Amino acid sequence: MSMIELSPAERKELRGEAHHLDPVVMIGADGLTPAVSKEIEGALNAHGLIKVRVFSDDRAGREALLQQLAEAHSAAPVQHIGKLLVLWRPIPEKAEEKAERNTAAPRVVKILKFSKNASQRPMIHRVTVMGNERVTAGGSVKRKEKRVTSVKKKKQSD
Repeated sequence: MSMIELSPAERKELRGEAHHLDPVVMIGADGLTPAVSKEIEGALNAHGLIKVRVFSDDRAGREALLQQLAEAHSAAPVQHIGKLLVLWRPIPEKAEEKAERNTAAPRVVKILKFSKNASQRPMIHRVTVMGNERVTAGGSVKRKEKRVTSVKKKKQSD
């Protein structure tokens, strides 16, 4: 995997965003273990911009670790200040969220009805609209599609 290259302006903006963040992953005496790498991957997927604290006194080792993390996780090294490393990667959009947005779930809609008398205030009605319903321009709730009746019911009504 390759790391993401950032322009100086992008890096400056990300440094500003990372200023108030707390470290989400800490690398101890054991160094970069598979468990630590897995935590970094999860944090990058969840947040995009993360701080990593390294408990090592070797500055050159921390610089090498920042480059290694950026390469391993396809991230951009944003900053190395003291014992803190800042990494950034765009957050991937999840397939479940896309599917969830397209579902026809019940929702509460406010309908504003004006009175025929101009001196009265308009009435606000809260209506629950189900997945198979829509709100018309007049403010009434209708089904999206006509309901299909069975052949037996059609014969009974005739």
